[in-house]
Amino acid sequence: MPDDNSALTVNGVTAGKPRPEIAKFYLAEEAPLVMELAHAARLSEAEKTRVETISRRLVMAARAGRREHGGVDAFMAEYSLSSEEGVVLMCLAEALLRIPDADTQDKLIADKIAGRGWESHLGQSDSLFVNASTWGLMLTGQVVSVKSEREGTSMLARLVKRSGEPVIRQAMRQAMRIMGRQFVLGQTIKEALETSRYYEQRGFRHSYDMLGEAAMTEADAQRYLKSYHDALKKVAAHAKKYMPDADVFAKPSISVKLSAIHPRYEEKKPVRAMTELLPRLKGLCTAAIEQGIAVTVDAEETDRLDLSLDLIEALLNDKALAGWNGLGLAVQAYGKRAHAVIDWLADVAQRTGHKVPVRLVKGAYWDTEIKRAQEAGLPDFPVFTRKPSTDVSYLACARKLLKRRDVFYPQFATHNAHTVAAVHVMAGNEGGYEFQRLHGMGQAIYDAVVPENQLGVPCRIYAPVGGHEDLLAYLVRRLLENGANTSFVNRLADDEAPISDIVRDPVEEVMEYAGASHPLIAKPHALFGSERPNSQGILNTERTLRLPLMDAMRKAASKPLAAAPIVDGKVVLGDAQPVTSPQNRSVTVGTVVNADRKTLDKAISSAHAAQDAWDRAGGKHRAALISKAADLYEDHAPELLALLVAEAGKSLDNAVADLREAVDFLRYYAARAAEEFDTPTVLPGPTGERNMIRMHGRGVFACISPWNFPLAIFTGQVSAALGAGNTVIAKPAEQTPLVAFRAVQLMHEAGIPGKVLHLLPGDGENVGAPLIADPRIAGVAFTGSNATANRIQRTLAEKSGPIVPLIAETGGINAMIAIQPRCPQVIRDVFAVRLDSAGSAYPRCACCAVQDDVARKVIEMLKVMAEPTATGNSQLMSVPSTKA
Repeated sequence: MPDDNSALTVNGVTAGKPRPEIAKFYLAEEAPLVMELAHAARLSEAEKTRVETISRRLVMAARAGRREHGGVDAFMAEYSLSSEEGVVLMCLAEALLRIPDADTQDKLIADKIAGRGWESHLGQSDSLFVNASTWGLMLTGQVVSVKSEREGTSMLARLVKRSGEPVIRQAMRQAMRIMGRQFVLGQTIKEALETSRYYEQRGFRHSYDMLGEAAMTEADAQRYLKSYHDALKKVAAHAKKYMPDADVFAKPSISVKLSAIHPRYEEKKPVRAMTELLPRLKGLCTAAIEQGIAVTVDAEETDRLDLSLDLIEALLNDKALAGWNGLGLAVQAYGKRAHAVIDWLADVAQRTGHKVPVRLVKGAYWDTEIKRAQEAGLPDFPVFTRKPSTDVSYLACARKLLKRRDVFYPQFATHNAHTVAAVHVMAGNEGGYEFQRLHGMGQAIYDAVVPENQLGVPCRIYAPVGGHEDLLAYLVRRLLENGANTSFVNRLADDEAPISDIVRDPVEEVMEYAGASHPLIAKPHALFGSERPNSQGILNTERTLRLPLMDAMRKAASKPLAAAPIVDGKVVLGDAQPVTSPQNRSVTVGTVVNADRKTLDKAISSAHAAQDAWDRAGGKHRAALISKAADLYEDHAPELLALLVAEAGKSLDNAVADLREAVDFLRYYAARAAEEFDTPTVLPGPTGERNMIRMHGRGVFACISPWNFPLAIFTGQVSAALGAGNTVIAKPAEQTPLVAFRAVQLMHEAGIPGKVLHLLPGDGENVGAPLIADPRIAGVAFTGSNATANRIQRTLAEKSGPIVPLIAETGGINAMIAIQPRCPQVIRDVFAVRLDSAGSAYPRCACCAVQDDVARKVIEMLKVMAEPTATGNSQLMSVPSTKA
């Protein structure tokens, strides 16, 4: 059974070891947790008064300073995501980066820019940046509109004719770059350091982030790693020149994204993280020690949190880093585990004698976390669903950090005036902390925070560094994040928004809804609304859940496994044949008794006799039994997963997907049976007659399923036929009878009569062919090869009597048309669907179509991406790398 392959221990840290004190909050119920955090975050009446006074002053200062600073704050006031033009700009900026050919770029610009109301924004802002941007957009919109209307006599049309589309295209891309540079300090670290002097002279610090997405290949990882080392040296030289006497907390620092320096930074590969990624991170840390610079590990998706804590703890335990207080990490307050992470980190820091810089942020992957949880069918979300709840979590975490300044150097990343004021009031006069902001945002607020004659608290600027290719992706994330109507930045930029609303205490807000989750965000189990529950997900990336699951799977697999025909609900005995593992054909997984002709005939006769009563039982009755089978599948998940791994050779991830699809098939067809097979549909009666149509089963259905989805497709065929009022003879793939046998047992346990559902294991020649040829078969559901489907079709066509329907899903060549060939997800998807489950899944990618001008690059990336890939026994959670 799946082995997490995590026995490795480094510096006292065992790879993959659970942290139950943190894990218990992973998918915690939202309301009780929010109320607990609200109690911790609550301000006294005196504190509330001070916070309101300071936050009001900050908002007024920020609004007054907007004319001076312009930039993004002013831009968001004009082009928020509540306006059509704002949405168009965000879509255009994000899409232009991913379109490789000029013709398509021109068409996109024409489609998105023409006909918009850009002129209505001209002169509405005091910012030169905003008005210049608006003028450019307005001109571009007029040009492409004129072109489309073929008004050849106008001046703008002559401009297009003389200059051509490339002028518009380049101007548009340049405009996007100008917008992006509002967020990026420089295209190179040298340029960024030069620009930083302006802010340093005004009391600001910097943390430099070398822009780039997650590494897809080892070459990517080495390139990013080199850029971090290069940045360390240059930042250290800059610090030595301009602030030689500053301590590590006051000097500039760098921020590191772990997924950028290893292409397999995944929770499922804890050993590779400890053997390959940890040395790289330690190398950065030792270089930072030599240079006197701090390194902060950026936070990423929630399923990587435990792995990042493994690495952080191993480094803090490392004697080579003893006495160094420059290793920090970011904590995302929108995560339900954030407060527990801080408690855990305080214990580790105290035990190891470190003072750890902690950057507290709201969180950067909220929409991804929500969608992933829904798709995965998790019990709840790993993040809070309402912004005030996240704000409360932030304040509760801030209070924890400030109380433990003996082991923490708190760094509060926020653009929210109320949060700034609340942190300042909670901190008192002890110092020992700083604020942080993104470059290009929040400057007006922090100009009223940093000076000694104001709040006198340091602020560090998170300063992205990179070229325009990386810049545009970052730009869109920032604009989407801050253009939302609930964003503080957006509301601050709206002069009509009352200050009292902007600086409202989030604790008061959560009390109004008692911390409840957002009513418009469907919980994962309720994703399909009232029609049916979502299938339960299995969070195998959470260690406290994964390890017990694997223990249960091992226990299930230790029992003798045997399959045989089931006719009339009874197991038919006979000569047993071995069932071998696809991992290793010398390993016997279990045994199977194949059906003979006598057993086949008995099953068909019984099913034929039982069909009328089953059909008359009604759709709602059948639906209740099929739904019960879905519940039993979930109750027996470890056993079914063990069978899928052992007999079908599936990895745990793919086994979970197979099981969940099977459960969803059961619930979907149960819902259809209840809705469509009890109440007749009334049809028009043009001459006064009464016309109705009623749905009924056809008779006995033969369901022939494949080996690559031995539970999902097997169950889908059977449940659809049963729900429609048919009786079923199920013939599973000869390679996977054990899975089918247990599935039929569970369906019988759910109450589906034995005379209604029969199982006949065996091969195509001795079971499949005579089953299809029998005149009592009224329908066939088949998934498999084209050749077999053609033979079935010919057999059915030769029968006398009513036409027998064939529902066939057959083989072919699946093609992926990559319309975004520069997008990392495309490369990953091509790679995954081609190799996952050894390429056995029917969605596997047999060919990929990309545009000629990027084909060579895509091919090279796929080749390079294959290098760090380790393949092997799917019973292992992770396979040791051959390149370790």
